[in-house]
Amino acid sequence: MRKILIVEDDEKLCRELQTFLNNNGYQAESLPEGEYTVPAIRKAQPDLVLLDLGLPGTDGLYLCRELRKATELPVIVITSQDTQMAELMSMSQGADDFVTKPFHLQILLARMEAILKRVYREPVVQEKQRLGAFTLDVAKAVIASKTGSAELTKNELRILDCLARHPGEIVSRDDLISHLWDSELFVDDNTLTVNMTRLRGKLAQIGVQDVIQTKRGMGYVLLCDTESM
Repeated sequence: MRKILIVEDDEKLCRELQTFLNNNGYQAESLPEGEYTVPAIRKAQPDLVLLDLGLPGTDGLYLCRELRKATELPVIVITSQDTQMAELMSMSQGADDFVTKPFHLQILLARMEAILKRVYREPVVQEKQRLGAFTLDVAKAVIASKTGSAELTKNELRILDCLARHPGEIVSRDDLISHLWDSELFVDDNTLTVNMTRLRGKLAQIGVQDVIQTKRGMGYVLLCDTESM
């Protein structure tokens, strides 16, 4: 789940943005007034910053410039300064996009998602992969080993596909749920548990045991070496 940090002194707008983004699959937080600093922003470890230019006690353009010096963190400027000069200055200081107030929340969301997909582009997984003792055929939604094969449902396929993108790494439950939501497949925490159990059962059917391990409180790990075919 991507984390969005809102650096904005309008408390009403902050609450509106947080509610909207949290309801759309993001973890949204805001900085309290008086903490509009680069160290505070970096400490929050966001994936993207929504940055107002007209902040009390500091300059949004300065924050944008200093952030760009220290990190590649994407920044979308949100401001009431609806002028070409404000946009030009923002982009020249390293902003990734410029949105003027008042803005439509869905338009802001679309711009955010475009930037996040570009910046955090996931590696492309081959249609057919060898995952240790078994293979995954994405096109046919089939797993196979020397002892047999099994067809996967859409949810099971997407779960295994997501884990296969990060072999040997912990993938959180929230990230798995977000991955399925991105594919317009309905899933909640309970649905994820049910589908994970079924996926493990199908792996067991083809003689593959304990390849997906649960890391309590953290997520799941696919224990295998991936190899495209």
